[in-house]
Amino acid sequence: MKLKDFIPIVQLCEHYSVEVSFFNELHEEGLISITTLEKTSYLHQDKISDVEKMIRIHQELNINTEGIDAVFNLLNKIDSLQNELNKLHNRLRLYENDF
Repeated sequence: MKLKDFIPIVQLCEHYSVEVSFFNELHEEGLISITTLEKTSYLHQDKISDVEKMIRIHQELNINTEGIDAVFNLLNKIDSLQNELNKLHNRLRLYENDF
């Protein structure tokens, strides 16, 4: 575990203008994983794009963390279905080109 890959939660709170409790609630819902080292909480940098989506959902739509969980799961399902649809379109093109 490299500390340079992690961003302090306090720094994220300042940047996005949210409370530490928001990140704690996301963690309690299982939406993010918080790593604590020497009394400082961190978030892995790979999760920043997900957290940005969650913050927008929370701030712009005024949705609580339980709602964010539902919305985020639906968005992930939509992405999965879109990928599956694209694969099927590509397979269909292969068959259409053969005829």
